[in-house]
Amino acid sequence: MCGFAGFFSRQQWPHSSETILQQMTDAIAHRGPDDAGLWWQPASGVGLAHRRLAIVDLSAAGHQPMLSPSGRYVLVYNGEVYNHLRLRAALAEEGFHYQWRGHSDTETLLAGFESWGVKATLQRCVGMFALALFDQELQQLYLARDRMGEKPLYFGWQQGTLLFASELKALEQHPAFLHQLDRAALVLYFRHNYIPAPHSVYQGIAKLAPATLWMLDLASGQSSTELYWDLAALHRQPKHVLSAEQSVEALDLLLRDAIGLQMVADVPLGAFLSGGVDSSTIVALMQAQSSRQVKTFSIGFDDPAYNEAQFAAQVAAHLGTDHTEWYMGGQDALAAVPRMSQVYDEPFADSSQLPTALVTALARQQVTVVLSGDAGDELFNGYERYQIATRLHQRLAPIPAGLRRVAGRSLAALPTAFTASALSRIAPLLPASLQRPETVDKIYRIAELLQQPGLQQQYVQLISHHATPESMLNNAQAMPSALLSREMWLPGSGGQSHLAYLDLCSYLPDDILVKVDRAAMAVSLEGRIPLLDHRVVEFAATLPEQFKTQQGQSKWCLRQVLYRYVPASLIERPKRGFAVPMASWLRGPLRDWAESLLAETYLTQQGVLNPQVIRAMWSQHLSGQRNHAPQLWNVLMLQAWLADRPGVKY
Repeated sequence: MCGFAGFFSRQQWPHSSETILQQMTDAIAHRGPDDAGLWWQPASGVGLAHRRLAIVDLSAAGHQPMLSPSGRYVLVYNGEVYNHLRLRAALAEEGFHYQWRGHSDTETLLAGFESWGVKATLQRCVGMFALALFDQELQQLYLARDRMGEKPLYFGWQQGTLLFASELKALEQHPAFLHQLDRAALVLYFRHNYIPAPHSVYQGIAKLAPATLWMLDLASGQSSTELYWDLAALHRQPKHVLSAEQSVEALDLLLRDAIGLQMVADVPLGAFLSGGVDSSTIVALMQAQSSRQVKTFSIGFDDPAYNEAQFAAQVAAHLGTDHTEWYMGGQDALAAVPRMSQVYDEPFADSSQLPTALVTALARQQVTVVLSGDAGDELFNGYERYQIATRLHQRLAPIPAGLRRVAGRSLAALPTAFTASALSRIAPLLPASLQRPETVDKIYRIAELLQQPGLQQQYVQLISHHATPESMLNNAQAMPSALLSREMWLPGSGGQSHLAYLDLCSYLPDDILVKVDRAAMAVSLEGRIPLLDHRVVEFAATLPEQFKTQQGQSKWCLRQVLYRYVPASLIERPKRGFAVPMASWLRGPLRDWAESLLAETYLTQQGVLNPQVIRAMWSQHLSGQRNHAPQLWNVLMLQAWLADRPGVKY
């Protein structure tokens, strides 16, 4: 687990290229505090630099940039190839013999590139990675990213110079970098709470898509892009014909192998444990394969409505792990908030970033590697919203589309005060679940959904944080979400698995994996996600719908694996997710901080956001009329990010 940066340029800069490379990687030193290195070739104009967090082979034999055995390839690499020892064995079986200098996976990758070629080697890898590889013989530069997008990679042309790095912080250090804000990307940010690939917050800078191999030929200046693994093709394949019992057994064996591979490290290792299905499965299979107590870590909340730490403690006690927990309150959130705009180096507004940052810091006090249960919801139809969206679609489908649109527009046009007043009058007639301020928000959300023509559009609207995100910004054009593209539709689209596939393509890599990677690497902690072993992903893609959701219960197959190790009574309870009490925090301990960033004069002088819209939301939230916490949080995260970067050009 590391960070890297580099560039290709024929130009002269005020500082030496070596100095620039050093500055770029100094900006991401948190990703690799154990070692640093750089490689610069004036003749080609290619420079590579690296920061290392030593996990496997702690010796100097793992130093990067690293040259291949013949000297043809130069590599900087961030990640772990968990099956690299198996790859070494495969090389030997096929007649390729190398005098290994150490036992790092970086050295294995380079041997594979020389023996099998770049694409073929990547296809053999089980792991998470982003890399930059220079072929000195053919004068070709490669950038590649792992299949599911666990490791980040930004790249783009700025003033005739190709820049690339693990984080934007590194790119910002290069003298060619333009710092030009991309307002169109911010429209997507306000829709999703994150900026989806391939976009970034800066014009001219993109995120390399998962499972992608990009190549630049230095002589011709031509570039090419290809997938070395196709997630969409997996989901278009026929479902397998294993029985339910066979499916559970196959998943158990797959997960055991994936977790066993990911437990290999030359440094202390642990796991996050929330007490839910996903993390409990990971920890159970870790403990089953370990002769020592697995170290587990949980974050709880002072607010009992959001706290689930006691459930994690119960699972930990059953499995016999060495468990550590810590409780978070509003003041802890206030202390953590100033760091968020630096940890996430482009605007990012998943509010669970706060407890994630705290639990990674907690874990880093004892371990250097941590396994997490992320991706179970996307692979096995775990989110409740999948069931909500499909049920809603079934109920709305018989109503003529024109009538739905009229009804939706009429509801949306109702003034907030009128709607709130009407609800208060009929509150005694409503069930207790609807006698809350949030009911007003639900009415307006229903109004938005009524206006959408089909399941996919309804789902994208359901997960959108703003119905009209462009209204939040000055001088910004509406940009449709890529999730609405027909290219994203699967044959027979209509089930929960299709909605989960949409999340696998965007929400997982651009939100969940960003959240975990940046929070962990900010404290020099390696996060590993066994459920994203591509063999597990491929298996999940072939599961019939009824093996994922059965009789209203999500993640059915994964639950059956877990219940081989943990009693169902410790797991079965209403799902909450990793939510935080943001609504009350913004009215309480975070109010002064928020007000400083949402002041009307400040918004007006800045000129990026629409002051009228923002101030109205803030006023409604403080009064209790509406719960605008999710929408306000992404405004606040953008404002904090801009305040920390005075050099950004609007």
